[in-house]
Amino acid sequence: MTGLPAVETAHAAGPPVTAKFKPKSGKRCDTRNGLPAASRTPPNSGFPDNPTGTIHKDRALPKNFEFDLPGQAYDGLKAPTAAEKSKALSKVPGDPEKNVAAWKKAADASGKPADRAMEIYARYLANKEGLGFKHWFDKRYIRNQVNNHKGSGFERQLVRDYKLIGPDWLCEVTVELFDANGEKVGERRYDAYNKRTKEFNEFKSNSKLTAKQLAKDRIVAKSMPDHTFRFSGAKKFTKGQVNHIDSLERDVRAMRNGKAGQVRGNQRMYNPVPRTTPIRGYSDHQRWFAPGCQTGGTRLMAAGAGTCGTRGPANQRALSSGRTPEEAKRYQADARRLDTRGTLPRGGPGGVDFTTLELRYVGGLEKGKGMTYSMRADQMPDPDDDPGFGGAAKMQLASDALFTWLALTPEKFWVNLNPDQPDKIMDSKFASTDAGRILLDADLDMKHDFAAAINPEKFPGAKRFWDSQPREDGIPCFPDVRLWIEPEVAKVREEKGGIYILDTPLKVSTEWMDMDWSAPGAHQCTWTEAEKRFSETNLRQNVMPEVVKRVNNHPRYADLRRVYTSRVAAEYIRQQDAKKPTDFHKIINSDDVKAWPLRAPNEKWTKQGTYDRYMKSAREGVEWFELKYDGKTFNQGVGGVDFSKQPKRNISRTQFATQNRDLDNTTANSRKSDDASYRDTDTLYLGAGPAKGGSDPGGDDPGGEDPTPTPTPSDPDKPSDPPSTPSPDPSAPGSGDGKPAPPAAKDPDGDLADTGAGMPVGLIAGIAAALAAVGGTLVWWMRRRTTADE
Repeated sequence: MTGLPAVETAHAAGPPVTAKFKPKSGKRCDTRNGLPAASRTPPNSGFPDNPTGTIHKDRALPKNFEFDLPGQAYDGLKAPTAAEKSKALSKVPGDPEKNVAAWKKAADASGKPADRAMEIYARYLANKEGLGFKHWFDKRYIRNQVNNHKGSGFERQLVRDYKLIGPDWLCEVTVELFDANGEKVGERRYDAYNKRTKEFNEFKSNSKLTAKQLAKDRIVAKSMPDHTFRFSGAKKFTKGQVNHIDSLERDVRAMRNGKAGQVRGNQRMYNPVPRTTPIRGYSDHQRWFAPGCQTGGTRLMAAGAGTCGTRGPANQRALSSGRTPEEAKRYQADARRLDTRGTLPRGGPGGVDFTTLELRYVGGLEKGKGMTYSMRADQMPDPDDDPGFGGAAKMQLASDALFTWLALTPEKFWVNLNPDQPDKIMDSKFASTDAGRILLDADLDMKHDFAAAINPEKFPGAKRFWDSQPREDGIPCFPDVRLWIEPEVAKVREEKGGIYILDTPLKVSTEWMDMDWSAPGAHQCTWTEAEKRFSETNLRQNVMPEVVKRVNNHPRYADLRRVYTSRVAAEYIRQQDAKKPTDFHKIINSDDVKAWPLRAPNEKWTKQGTYDRYMKSAREGVEWFELKYDGKTFNQGVGGVDFSKQPKRNISRTQFATQNRDLDNTTANSRKSDDASYRDTDTLYLGAGPAKGGSDPGGDDPGGEDPTPTPTPSDPDKPSDPPSTPSPDPSAPGSGDGKPAPPAAKDPDGDLADTGAGMPVGLIAGIAAALAAVGGTLVWWMRRRTTADE
C-alpha cells in the first residue's frame, strides 16, 4: 500500500498523516448480525473494564461460536486430472475469472457436489501462484473461507453476548488515512464503533494483534484525540500481545497528557465451530483410530475421499502442521501473511506442540460407530519462530499403538535387555511394530539416563549415594540391579460409554538381580542380604527421583508416554468389547499386526540393533567419572520397561468435576473446534471421530453434556493391587515363548477388569502378561587406577 512506511512510523516521527471516517461507513451491529433493530442502546451494553489494569479477563467457561465453512466438505479432492482440467476450463475458455463465475453459478443452481468440485478446480486453475493443489486448497481456498466467515461468526457472538445493539453501535467502520497532500495512503477497518462513547473495537478470534494495524491505530489516536480503543480476543492474550496493548496505551496516554484508560483489552474464551457437512466421495477421512479401514504398508495411512475413517480438528491440525521444521516454518509464514482478520487458531498451523500429543479420551464404541477420540497437547510457546511439526506422524503412532495393543495377546508385550538372555530380547511380532520399538529403545535410554543420574559430579543425590554405600577394599560397592519403567497410580474417569484418561505418571523401579555376565575389569563385591536391601533403598532415595523426572518429562520419552496412553485406551476398548462386541472385535487378539508395521524413518530398525547398542554401552560404559575414597581414585563406568502393573484410580464424579472443571465439555467441543480452549490454559484438546459420509457412520457426542451422567461403580480411593512380581520373567511361560500365560486374579475394583479374553487386565491396573517386561541388567564395574594418595 503506497505510503505505508510513513503510516507505520507516524507515531514516532509525527509525519503529516491524518485519519478521517470514510463517508457512509458502517452498519448497525444489531441488524447486520441478524437481530432486530433496537430502539435504544441498553445501559449494560459494551465490554467490562478492569479497574486495576489494561486487560479484563472474563473467568467464565469457554463458549462456542459457529461459522460456515462449506468448502471443507471437499477436502478429499485430489489434484485435477487432465480430463478434469479440460472440463473445469470449459465454461468460458480463455477467461479464468468469468469461467469461475460460470461454474459458481452452475453449482449454486444445481446444488450438485460434482459442479462445486468443478468450481473449485476452476478457481485453482485461475490462481497465479503456481502452488500444488493441496497447498492451494488448504492454504488459499479454505483460508479465504475462514477469513470471510470466522471473523463474522465471532462478531455475531460478541454482539449478542455484550449487547452491542441500538443506534450507538456500528459494525465494519472504516477510517481512511491521508498524507499532507490529501492523497489516501491507507485505511483502518474496525469491527465495531460506539458513536456515543467514541470507542473503536477490534475483534480477534485468535487474540493476535498485528504491527501494521497497531501503527495505524497510533495515527488514528493522534488525529482523533477524543477516541479510545479496545481489543477483544477469543483466546488468552499472550505476554507479547499484552505488551502490544500496554505499549499502545502508553503512547496514546502520552499524546493526551497522561490521561489513562485510552486502550483496553477484553479476554473472553470462545471455541470456533465451523459448520461443514461431509459429502461421501468428496470429504477426506483419515484411517487413524478407524477399526474398519486398517491396511498394511510402511507409509502413513492417510486416506482419501470416499473411504472410511475419521474426521475432525485433530486430523486437520495434524495434516496441516508440516512434516519437517523447514516445511512448518514455510506454512507458518504463509498463514500469517494471509491472516488478515486474526482468524487463525492459536499459534497458526504451527501452534501445536505435537511432541506432547497423547490420546486422552475414547468413546462412542457402539457397534457400527467406530470410535470418537480426543487428543491433548501443549501449545507451542513461540510458534512464529519455532512452529510445531510432524503432527501426522504422531497421530499415526498413537493410532498404530492402539491397534497393536488390541491385536496382540497380552503375553507378547515384553521387552528384555539382559546380557544373560540375548535370545529373549522381545517377541518377534511385537518387534515388528513401532510400539515395540519405542519400548525397547526407551529401556536403553532410561539406563543411559540412570548412568548420568548416578554421577556425583552432576547430582547431589548421587554423591550421597556413593558416600553411604558399603565398601570393599576401599571401593564403594554397587549391586547388580535391574531397572524397569512401569506405571504409577493413574487417574481415569469412566462414564457414559467413554473414558477420560486424566493422569498417567510413570515410575522407574529397581531391584537386586543376580547375573552371570560381567564386564571386563568389573569389581564384584560380596554382599550380605542386609547390604543388598540397604543399597536398594539408598538407590531409590538418592538416585531414582532424577531418572523418574526424566521419564515423565523429557522429550526423549514423549513417544513412550504417547504409546502408553494408547495402551490405556486399548484396555478400555477390550473391556467394552467383552461386554458387547464393538467394531474392534475382529482385531482384538487376532495376533496379526501387519497393518501397523515399523514406519519410515524406522522401517529398518531391529531389536538386535538396540540390544547390540546396549551391550556396547555395558562393555565400554556410557558415563565415566571419578570416585575418591580412602586416598584412592577410581574410574567408574555404567553400561528393562514394565507396564504389566497398571495401578488405576477411577476417581469419583465429584472429584472429576472439581479437579477437571469443564474437561467433559472441552472434550466434546474438541471434535468440533480446531481451537478448543481448556479454560484459559495453554493446553489444547483436538478431537475427531466417524462422520456421516464415511463407512463408519457418525455417532453422537460422548459424555460431558448430560448433567446427570450415570457413574461407573468404583472405589475412588483404592488403587488396584499390583502383580506379585515387578515384571514377568521373559523365560517363564506366557512371556513370549508361545506358551499360555498363567491366569491372574481379578481386578479388586471389579469395574474395569475383564478383557473378554479370559485374562483380567483392568484399565490401568491390568495384571495380565507384561506390556513390556524389561528385565535387563544395569552392569557396573570399577577399574582401579594407581594414583598417589591425596
